Amino acid sequence: MAQKTIVRLLDDLDGSEADETISFMLDGTQYEIDLSTAHASTLRAGLAPFVAGARKTGGRRAARGASRGRRAPSEVREWAKEQGIEVSERGRIPAEVMVKFQEAKGT
Repeated sequence: MAQKTIVRLLDDLDGSEADETISFMLDGTQYEIDLSTAHASTLRAGLAPFVAGARKTGGRRAARGASRGRRAPSEVREWAKEQGIEVSERGRIPAEVMVKFQEAKGT
């Protein structure tokens, strides 16, 4: 029996189709939000003056997390496609897909 899983990324502000997941940190708390291109542009434009005046304090968290044994999203997406599981090319990978990947890889 074949299964086809369709994953749609929805904009967390208005429920429309989202194009990307944006990660950011504020006051020591890490956040992720799924946004359409228009909403992502609005967020980036709103933060631009603050980013311009800010200091960088480190690298991307995803890069550090990958070194602690987490798999690269591209590896998970490739595996999912081989299994006939449809995943978006960008954005957050659904938790159920990550669980299936980890079970299959024994991680």
